[in-house]
Amino acid sequence: MTAGEHRPPADAADPAPEAVRALAAEFLALYHRENPDAGPPGRRLAEVTAEISRTGTYTHTARELDFAAKVAWRNSVRCIGRLYWRSLTVRDRRGVDSADGIAAECVRHLELATNGGRVRPCVTVFAPDRPGRPAPRVWNDQLVRYAGYPRPDGTVLGDPVSAELTAAARHLGWPGGPGTPFDVLPLIVHGRGEKPRWFELPDSAVLQVPLEHPDHPWFARLGLRWYAVPAVCAMCLAAGGVRYPLVPFNGWYMGTEIGARNLADTDRYDLLPDLARRLGLDTSSDRSLWKDRALVELNVAVLHSYDKAGVTITDHHTESRRFLAHLAREERAGRAVGADWSWIVPPLSGAATPVFHRYYDTEQRHPAFLYQPPAPTDGFAP
Repeated sequence: MTAGEHRPPADAADPAPEAVRALAAEFLALYHRENPDAGPPGRRLAEVTAEISRTGTYTHTARELDFAAKVAWRNSVRCIGRLYWRSLTVRDRRGVDSADGIAAECVRHLELATNGGRVRPCVTVFAPDRPGRPAPRVWNDQLVRYAGYPRPDGTVLGDPVSAELTAAARHLGWPGGPGTPFDVLPLIVHGRGEKPRWFELPDSAVLQVPLEHPDHPWFARLGLRWYAVPAVCAMCLAAGGVRYPLVPFNGWYMGTEIGARNLADTDRYDLLPDLARRLGLDTSSDRSLWKDRALVELNVAVLHSYDKAGVTITDHHTESRRFLAHLAREERAGRAVGADWSWIVPPLSGAATPVFHRYYDTEQRHPAFLYQPPAPTDGFAP
């Protein structure tokens, strides 16, 4: 349930005032059209235009920011879970730009989003970029990630996707975790005008689900787990010519994100060969479909475990139907819906879901959550 990925140029500079004015006018027209109680946009546009002339940018009102974040989720072309975009909790923390404050607010985000297991969609919006004043950043691509420790033989203990960030954290002084495949990484926060620092996430803020299988008792003894809240923080909220580079955002998990990608991909935890052997499957040839059978059982375990733990998760069949309901609702409202087929179709049993048998408009509309160049970690890579 994450947002769409479109990468801006790595060397994106501050936009010219005339470009900001044009984007602001487009955004305000949309905002006032969908919020008729705000009145005609002329007066507000005049205020914004004057502010841009003075400063090169402008400040969204609290209501405009709330609208921008919700519509950015509505517009996320790679997210299948947009039916509930109106329910997004938007936390306005634009005044927080110190590393200590950002770390504390990220912890609070996780606590609010976790909600005792009844995960709720949340976004926390920190300070925007301003001309000559880059915004603060968090180096992590998600608030919760597991460490990846390179071994001498070239393999990785833990999550290989996190190897570079793990090395950066160690360079900054993090002593490392217990050395398991599921050590929670600290946050690396680069506050405005500060050097990057690491902050341990408290156990109370990171709800994790131990994985077991309803039919195979040995599965629980593997010690597998995953976390409850997929809070992405590698995206930029682009709204009306203003960029917010630090906007931790979460929905809830769809089971296949964990069971068919995070734990199964060959460049992640790569669990399928071991699970297939334990299931007694013939792995001598792909024609036995051992990968497919092991993948199904791994996804069964994920859904069963989250349900048993009382943690919100959805399955790909249900979410596919919800996405079509979202399409129908938006069409009734007279709005086009962009979607990237390769991301909307689930990575398990895609042809068995109704989203498979359609074509989609791929246009990315704005406001938008856009992936951005990663925070610079030069000199910290393994």
